[in-house]
Amino acid sequence: MKKTLVFVFLAIAIVTCTILFVNRTPKKELPLQEQALEVLSKGGCTVCHSQTPDFPWYHSMPTMKKMIEESANEGVRAFDMDAALSQLDSQDGMSLPNVLRIEMIAENGAMPPKHFSILNWKAKLTKKEASIVQDWGKKYRRNIYPNGNASKFKDEPISAIPDVAHLAPDYNKVPLGEALFNDTRLSLDNSLSCASCHLLDKYGVDNEQLSDGVNDAIGTVNAPTVLNSVFNFVQFWDGRAATLAEQAAGPPVNPVEMASESFGQIVAKLIADKNFTDKFCKVYPEVSQETITDAIEHYERTLITPDGAFDTYLKGDENAISNEAKAGYKAFKERNCAGCHCGVNVGGLSYEYLGLKNDYFADRKTDAVIDDKGHFSVTSLPYDLHRFKVPGLRNVAHTWPYFHDGTKNTLEEAVEDMAWYQEGIEISEEETAKIVSFLKTL
Repeated sequence: MKKTLVFVFLAIAIVTCTILFVNRTPKKELPLQEQALEVLSKGGCTVCHSQTPDFPWYHSMPTMKKMIEESANEGVRAFDMDAALSQLDSQDGMSLPNVLRIEMIAENGAMPPKHFSILNWKAKLTKKEASIVQDWGKKYRRNIYPNGNASKFKDEPISAIPDVAHLAPDYNKVPLGEALFNDTRLSLDNSLSCASCHLLDKYGVDNEQLSDGVNDAIGTVNAPTVLNSVFNFVQFWDGRAATLAEQAAGPPVNPVEMASESFGQIVAKLIADKNFTDKFCKVYPEVSQETITDAIEHYERTLITPDGAFDTYLKGDENAISNEAKAGYKAFKERNCAGCHCGVNVGGLSYEYLGLKNDYFADRKTDAVIDDKGHFSVTSLPYDLHRFKVPGLRNVAHTWPYFHDGTKNTLEEAVEDMAWYQEGIEISEEETAKIVSFLKTL
C-alpha cells in the first residue's frame, strides 16, 4: 500500500511539472521549422526514439528502469527520431516516410503511450505544439516533395506516377538496355536473362515464392517487381544497391541466380557477336560491366506504369475508383499503412522492421531457405537485423506471392498479416476487403 501511494504521488508531481514547466509553446516569432524542431527535440521523443536514448533522471528508479528500457527498445524500432532529424541537414532532406510519420503522430496523438506520458514529463504534446508540427510537415512536404496530384489531393501521402520523359535522359541507350535485359548470355550457361525472373507480361515478377537459378539453384528471397523500381530509394530487399545500374550488376554473377563467373566472362561472349558490338559501340565507347549495367538502367527507367485508376483519381477524377476503394484508402491511412507505403511507388522509400508488434519469424511456417537478415547484410549492425526495404505497392494485385519470403499468396493474407505484425491489431474481413479493393486500383 505504501509503495502504491508513493508511486501515485510521484505521478502527480510529474504531471504537475509537465503542466507548469515543460510543455511550453515555442516563440511564434521563430520560423515554422525552428518551432517544430524545438517541439520535437525538447518534447522527449528521444527518450525512446533514438539508438542512444536520452533517459530521464527517474530511469534509474527500480520501478521505472525495466519499463522505460522496454519502451525505448520498441520505440526506436518503430521510428528513429534522431536519424530523421539528422536528415534535415542532408542534401536530400528528411525522407517522405519520416515526415509523414511525424505528422501522423502529431495528428492522432498516438505517442507517447499513456503509461509513459504519466512518467515522462517531456513527452506529451499540447494541441498547439501538435498543430505546429503538423503545419510544418505539410509545408515541408509541399516544398520538398511536390507531386502531380490535383490541388485537392496535394497533401495526400501517395503521388501520381509522373511522365517517363525525365527518367531516361538518353533514349539511344534504352534499346540496348532492353536487348541486354532479355539476353541470356548474361548467365553462365546461356539459359537465363533478367527477364526470366522479371517477366513484363506478369507485371515484372515470376509469381514464384523463390526464383530458379542456373544449375537448379534456388534463390533465397522473393523476386520483387522491376516495374516502377526507378522510384525506390535503393534496390534489393536489403538495400545493397544504391542505383538500378548497381542492381543490374548483381544477378549476373550471383551463384544462385545467373552464376556467371565474372563480368569479364560476360563481356567476352558479347564482343564475340560483331552485330551486337557494332550497335553497342555506336552509343558507348566499349563493352564493359559499367556500360552494360548503365544500358540496363536506362531501359529499366522506362518501365513505369502511369495512369492507373488511382492515379486518375489523384489527378482529380473522383469517379475513377469505387466507393469501396475510397473507404479502403481511408482505412489504409487510418491504420498507419501510409507512413511507410507512400510516395510515387507507394513504398520503396525506407527500411522498416518486419514484426514490430508481434514476432513474424517465430510464427512463420515455410520449408524454404530464406535470407531474413535484411539491411543487416549490408551494415552488419544488430540494429538492422530484420529491417527490409519497404516494397512498393504499385500493381500489387498482380505481383504475388508477397513479402521478402514469398509466403503469402493473397492480398487478404498480406493485409491481415501487416495489421497484426506491424500494428498489433486484428482487422475485420470487411475492412480487409475494403483495403484490398483500394490496393487493386494502384
